[in-house]
This record gives sequence, C-alpha cells and structure tokens, in this order.
Amino acid sequence: MRAADHKLLSQTGPGTPMGNLLRRYWTAALLSRELPEPDGAPVRVRILGEDLIAFRDSTGKVGLLDEHCCHRGASLYFAENKECGLRCWYHGWKYDTTGACVDQPSEPPGKRFAKEVKIKAYPTIEKSGVVFAYLGPGKPPKLPALEWLTVPDSHTYVSKRIQHCHWQQGMDGDIDGAHLSFLHGKTDALDKAPDLQGSNSVDWLRQDIHPAFLMKKSPARILLGTRRKAGTDEYYYRINQWFMPGYTTIPLPGDGTLAGHSWVPIDDTRSLTFTWSWHPKRPLTEAELEEFKSAKVSVHATLIPGTFLPYYNRANDWAAPAKQPWMRVRNFQAQDMGITESMGPLYDRTREMLGSTDAVIVAVRKRLLDAARKVAKGGTPPGLDPQTYALRPFSALLPRSEKDWVGAVGDAIETRPETFRFSV
Repeated sequence: MRAADHKLLSQTGPGTPMGNLLRRYWTAALLSRELPEPDGAPVRVRILGEDLIAFRDSTGKVGLLDEHCCHRGASLYFAENKECGLRCWYHGWKYDTTGACVDQPSEPPGKRFAKEVKIKAYPTIEKSGVVFAYLGPGKPPKLPALEWLTVPDSHTYVSKRIQHCHWQQGMDGDIDGAHLSFLHGKTDALDKAPDLQGSNSVDWLRQDIHPAFLMKKSPARILLGTRRKAGTDEYYYRINQWFMPGYTTIPLPGDGTLAGHSWVPIDDTRSLTFTWSWHPKRPLTEAELEEFKSAKVSVHATLIPGTFLPYYNRANDWAAPAKQPWMRVRNFQAQDMGITESMGPLYDRTREMLGSTDAVIVAVRKRLLDAARKVAKGGTPPGLDPQTYALRPFSALLPRSEKDWVGAVGDAIETRPETFRFSV
C-alpha cells in the first residue's frame, strides 16, 4: 500500500477525509443500558477522536454534547443532570439535549447572553439497545436496515468492548475467511463455543485450509462467499457481508442466533466493537441471553466486571499459561482480539505483503478510499439507502457443479422473517 493511502485509511479525527466519510453515517456511540434512567449520571464517550458527554434527560431523551463547557472548559462529566439539562458544576451554565444554553445563573441579571451560547451537540437515536449518533453535517440519513435493527428488541442482544488497535484491524478479521482454519482451528476454541455446535462446519473449517473467496461487490457493500470442500460432491459456503462503513455479519449454524459487528473508532489507535446476536423470527431464550451475557459463545467477549475492557488482554497475553504462547489463547474472541492487537495500535500497511486470500480486505479498503475521496470532492457517500443493508448471513451446502452461489441460496439471505432458513 502507498503511504498516502495508509494515512487516508488511518486518520478518523475531525477534518480528515476518512473522518469526514465516517461522520456521514449513524455511529454506534454507547449502549442504552449505560444510561439506565432519566436524570441519571452522565457518561463519557469518545468516538472518532472527539470527547463527548452522553446523558438521559428528564423526558428520557439522550443528549450527546461536547465534554467541555463553553464558559471555561470544565468537564460536563461533573455536571448536574436535572430538569431537562446538564448544569455545569463550575458556574452553573446549563445545556439541553440540543446544545442550547438555557441558563447562566452566575451572570448578573441584564447581562446574561445564554441565547447566544450553543455547545456542540449531536443528534441521537436509540435502537436495539444502542445509542446511535450522527456526527456529520446536514440532515442525518435514515438508520440502516440491518436485520438486528429491524427485529423486535426481544429478538436481539448487544454487547460492547474496547479494543486497543485501529478499528480496521479488528474489522479485517471479520472479513478474512482464511484465518478460521488456523487462528481458531488449531486450539479447541471452535469445539467449545455453544453457538458453533450442531453441524459439521467445524470439521470443514479445519479440513480445507485453502478456501476459495468469492465476492459480489457494490460501492456500499460486499457479499462474501467463502467456499470449502465438504465430502466428495459438495461445497460448504459461509456467506456473510461487509457494509459501509464498518458493519460485518457472521453466519452461525442451526436454529440459533446470527451475529453482527459494528466497528467504531475511538481514535486512531483504539476502537469500540459492538456485537449483536439476533434471531429473525423469535424472541431470544433465557438460556441464550445467559450465554451472551456470560460470553460463553464465540461472538461476545469476556469483560473485566464493571468495565468494557476485555478480561483477556495484552497484560495477560490474552491467555492462561501453556507451553507456547499460541496454545494459551483458547477463548474464541480473545484469539481475534489478541491477534489484531498484537499488530500494534496502528500497523503500518505499507509493510504488508498481501496474498490471494486477502482479496476481500483489498476490496473493502478500496471502497473506503474511493468513498472518502468522493466525499472530499463534495460527493454523496454510498450506502445512505437503508435497504442497502437488508441482507443476512447464511451458510449452506451446495453441489460442486453449482456456479451461481448467490442464486442458489436464493432469498435465504434476504432480511424477511419468512425467508429465514437454518444455516448448516
């Protein structure tokens, strides 16, 4: 990769080309349960290199403001949340969810200028357990029609974790079908995850270490088909999606849940990973919810209690003691987090030597680069139509003679409840 392209992909702060692109979409900012009640404690939020404060006002509406008071810069983390606004602890200036200053009690009567004061504030929407924020200019687009955002709340569960690496390093792992046979297949992580059982998929992942990578591309999404041998006359297809700018999906076997991620920059060396588990047709069971909350499944991470920091992290080598370092890391998500964080906070992509198995990663990077340059020239970013996102992941056995893998799975990947079929 050219150094200029690496720089463009890497920087996400205000005013950068990639940062400007990301700000044209709704961004997952925090979990709704971080703000459990009206007039509760404010919460610090850092996304896209900006320090913000989230709060739920007296009516239940979520506000997202610049962290620092317009007066003298005191942090609104210490503000009083009461009567539909945040009142700065330092001198009492108060702001509502729109950023309007509604009171200046420290200013003498007749000299108050609250109507002239407005702190930076971003629109928010709550959906499927997450507060989304729009950090861009103009009118926000509609939320994407990702299936986990369209099913009833009873059908979905979401978690959040912090990763100490660039957001694309984690996302690259989700669209890299080759690593499953090695990173996860060489330990018993595949065998222990409850959501991966009930099919022969684990065996097929281990046995065929040279899968074929098929793509159906458009400017705002890529449909991925990772094809492995299964028996003598069939192929095992893992079909999932990447959506602009940082959504990925994961097929899981049987009548269990499907999974998806939203990859969000905290800044250029750390990221938030929101993980959704959902079922297209039914509410989640108590047993499923317990597995998600305890992170027994493959897609949710074990956290240090009371934090969003993974229990398995660099300080403990993402692992427990064993003969060699790679043998120690046996938790599924710890394997993904550990290997992407092991690259460093922001790996220099000019040092990579990409192979044929990296075709999907190259395609995604190209779409992000093209979109960032388009927006920089005043163009409209791709993917603002909600229906762009109306595809679900799926895995299937298809005859080796089948050439049209997309047509063969038919409407199983369309996000309508009646089209849901079990993955193999």
